[in-house]
Amino acid sequence: MDALVEQKVTTWLNGAYDDDVKTSIKNLQQSNPDELADAFYRNLEFGTGGLRGIMGVGTNRMNKYTVGMATQGYTNYLKKSFPDEEIKVAIAHDSRNNSRFFAETAANVFAANGLRVFLFEDLRPTPELSFTIRQLGCKGGVVCTASHNPKEYNGYKAYWVDGGQLVPPHDKNVITEVEKIGDVNDVKWSGGEANISIIGKDLDDAYAR
Repeated sequence: MDALVEQKVTTWLNGAYDDDVKTSIKNLQQSNPDELADAFYRNLEFGTGGLRGIMGVGTNRMNKYTVGMATQGYTNYLKKSFPDEEIKVAIAHDSRNNSRFFAETAANVFAANGLRVFLFEDLRPTPELSFTIRQLGCKGGVVCTASHNPKEYNGYKAYWVDGGQLVPPHDKNVITEVEKIGDVNDVKWSGGEANISIIGKDLDDAYAR
């Protein structure tokens, strides 16, 4: 196995990762080393639209940790962009496997950093997320979806204050901030539950009008 892959695997086995994640890695070491190598040979890239990839353990997969680190980087950029302002974000998701989990993961990280979070109670279409960002005066937002990709995939799309996906220069600036997050210990995972509001029907009614 490549030395870089081995280093990343060792970091996950010895770091602040959940026990079930470590068990999954050990199982792959025994049963499918090629899949393990693919899961760790690179970091899942935060592109202009956000993240998209196969779900599973590893730095090249959609999971709690890659989503959390991306959210921390996005949070850091929002704070730099809107200093001394209240920062609100809206989060929506579709019906894909783990979309709700990833949405809640993002919500917890945003909230732990002091942002005010509006999380939809259940699945919503992406255009409603764009509407909600503008309706509630949010500085940004996230929708967890992988659109047309196979069921093994999921994604994380980041939005800006105008309700649209990130465009220059914000896309590259967010990517820069995400790339600075080198470890899960750089992420604030919890402690801001009071900053999360669950939204639903009121926004549906406003969106329908």
